[in-house]
Amino acid sequence: MNEFNKIEFRKSLIDWYLEEKRNLPWRETSDPYKIWVSEIMLQQTRVDTVIPYYNRFIEAFPTIEDLANADEEKLLKQWEGLGYYSRVRNLQAGVREVVETYNSVVPSTRDEISTLKGVGPYTAGAILSIAYGRPEHAVDGNVMRVLSRVLLIKEDIAKPKTRKTFEHAVSEIIDPLDPSSFNQGLMELGATICTPTSPKCLLCPVRENCAAFYAGEQNDLPIKTKNKKTKAQHYDVYIAQNDRKQFLMEKRLETGLLANMWQFPMVEQIIKDEETVPLLQSRYGLHFTKEMDLGSFKHVFSHLTWEMNSFSGHGVETSVPETCKWLTIEEIKEVPMPVPMLKIWQAYMERGK
Repeated sequence: MNEFNKIEFRKSLIDWYLEEKRNLPWRETSDPYKIWVSEIMLQQTRVDTVIPYYNRFIEAFPTIEDLANADEEKLLKQWEGLGYYSRVRNLQAGVREVVETYNSVVPSTRDEISTLKGVGPYTAGAILSIAYGRPEHAVDGNVMRVLSRVLLIKEDIAKPKTRKTFEHAVSEIIDPLDPSSFNQGLMELGATICTPTSPKCLLCPVRENCAAFYAGEQNDLPIKTKNKKTKAQHYDVYIAQNDRKQFLMEKRLETGLLANMWQFPMVEQIIKDEETVPLLQSRYGLHFTKEMDLGSFKHVFSHLTWEMNSFSGHGVETSVPETCKWLTIEEIKEVPMPVPMLKIWQAYMERGK
């Protein structure tokens, strides 16, 4: 392999991107607000999953002012199923800062945009380069994987300090005339060609400038240490219906995991196989008669795992907490629920109704 040629690399990458890029809705706009929304949605979420959410979200909140003024419950309902709900809360907080401080115009400098809630170095660079054509780095996992191979960088990408190495590398080789296509090209290449396993090197437009390909090390990079095993928590979840055809639901706390989302009564199994119905009665003021086992469900968060057994049955209230409400099926459709509850509710609607 010859010495890395950044002029050749830029041209090969951008020509390929402009020819082969996927048709994605956020690529049809240069509106920094809409690009901001798409980048937040794409964090830790597959592109195919994001597309319908993005379209519905922009339809519900077409302008930055619409999102700034949105009711939180409506906001969470639009995000329902995407997970990592702090993302959309931070997005709204950041958008409100733009409306109040910058007269509804998303800042066009890294210093200013980086002060907004929820806007880290990657999101800032993505908005600046794609919406404003600024030659700013936007380094995510895809970019680190591509450049670790192209430039034969053997630093552990799981370590936060390593990101600086890649940010510096992008700043050195980014195309100043078309930073949008350059950054999006790196992301697209990582998503479609330079994949985590079995990279499609023979189809790669920048293969001639890839050090790992010539060294035969493309399958060994990037270097990434594995995360520690997540903590498991065990719950029993109850779908309790009263004589009025209503179901007991509880609104979670305003802070912490799944803040302000709605869930069915759930009791943690402190001791495995413990009978949790008495705990259900003492916590929720609910006399519950099991009628059907809806099955076991598992949901993995970034730092813990919920293992859930779920049941449906008849419920009679005695003194339900203020955080709880009896809701009809139609009312349940309007409240935001986290993915694990949606799965259990779907199981009930399919099998237990």
